[in-house]
Amino acid sequence: MARFELIMPKMGESITEATVLKWLKVDKDEAVLEIATDKVDSEVPTPVGGTLVQMLHAEGTVVKVGAVLAILETQEQGVSDKITTPNQPITPAPNSLPLNEIQSLEQTHRALSPVSVTTPLSTPSATTGRFYSPLVLNIASQEQIPMSELEKIPGTGEGGRLTKKDLLSYLAGGRVLGSTNLERVTHTAASTSTNTESAQTSSEPAMMIQSSKPSAEDSPASMQGVVTSGSVEIIEMDRMRKLIADNMIASKRISAHVTSFVEADVTNLHYWREEHKGEFEKRYNEKLTFTPMFVEAVVKAIQDFPMINVSVDGTRILKHKEIHIGMAAALPSGNLIVPVIQNADQLNLVGITKRVNDLANRARMGKLRPEEIQGGTFTLSNVGTFGNVMGTPIIAQPQVAILAVGAIRKRPAVIETPQGDFIGIRYMMFLSHSYDHRVVDGALGGMFVKRVAEYLESWDSSRGV
Repeated sequence: MARFELIMPKMGESITEATVLKWLKVDKDEAVLEIATDKVDSEVPTPVGGTLVQMLHAEGTVVKVGAVLAILETQEQGVSDKITTPNQPITPAPNSLPLNEIQSLEQTHRALSPVSVTTPLSTPSATTGRFYSPLVLNIASQEQIPMSELEKIPGTGEGGRLTKKDLLSYLAGGRVLGSTNLERVTHTAASTSTNTESAQTSSEPAMMIQSSKPSAEDSPASMQGVVTSGSVEIIEMDRMRKLIADNMIASKRISAHVTSFVEADVTNLHYWREEHKGEFEKRYNEKLTFTPMFVEAVVKAIQDFPMINVSVDGTRILKHKEIHIGMAAALPSGNLIVPVIQNADQLNLVGITKRVNDLANRARMGKLRPEEIQGGTFTLSNVGTFGNVMGTPIIAQPQVAILAVGAIRKRPAVIETPQGDFIGIRYMMFLSHSYDHRVVDGALGGMFVKRVAEYLESWDSSRGV
């Protein structure tokens, strides 16, 4: 019988550690545990099946990349002894617990002895006893799938267990955001194309992933950490919310925030999209929202003012040649995540649209890879998806600027022509540019956002798709 070391994998260029969230089970090519890096949760599979003889890190422990997570014993042929120091005993890392001291999440809190391949380390259903991994329950909660519906989904895992792949396939087959929410979302998306009062609604997939609040009985993993004390409901922050809170406070402490505002007449852009969105979807099988158009204008303005595309390292200013645009997105859980369009300056409008839609869909499904939320050099936030006309966004460190785009609304405006001025109905929007006054002066910050507005206002109405 060979022993096999399960190693903490490298999840991205700049990621050096991850947090152990949940131990699941041991089965070849199945997830053994769930880990978290910053805002992305991932599953770690094992290439071998066997017996889990020792867990070297308890849930909640931060583990360095390359460190040994657990020791497995396997009887599979061709599996060599992969222990780094086979002649020395395996010593648990500091603050870690041996297997028999780690408790499972089950209500019985039974102690874990060496775990065989048939023993799941996940949460059982209270009615049927079927086991679900924390990741499956998390996806079900976000998609508002009640336990009664979850139990009817066929599973391909051992003993009929429902895997993440099973659940995602089920959702991809037409189950979107929960049956109680499907009709509302469909109508919202349909009304967006005809709603001329506010063009940025829930059809903006990368900026607002909309979901109504689930009820306690419909959400299998809801209301955890909620305590009622008299007239006050005390809700413990989840891990992501704590990270967001820490990052926002740190950003306000680090950067000297200044915000400049401009108003843009985007009438030509609005009518161009209305005219071409059907053809665009038919030709490229992608919905055309305003977000890719905003991203294109931002990229052009960054190329005109490259000192906006910088970051700060102590007293050094790092000027980036690549343009990676982050998109601030609100998740159904209410948390925030910022997927990044890598090398946005190398993409045309079709390429940007494909990237925006792909990142938005996978953000909603919890399928973003860690590297896809890293490396942004400038961030775009669409507060118009909430019906807001403007906002004062907080800079994502170590970037030095972030742009918020407000709702597009019809308003009376003065139109200047060679023949004279007149009043007309135009589609108008506000742009809010927050920048770090340590390295970006008011002139640069103001000229940049004005240039973005100029690119949007001068949208070519004769442009093809």
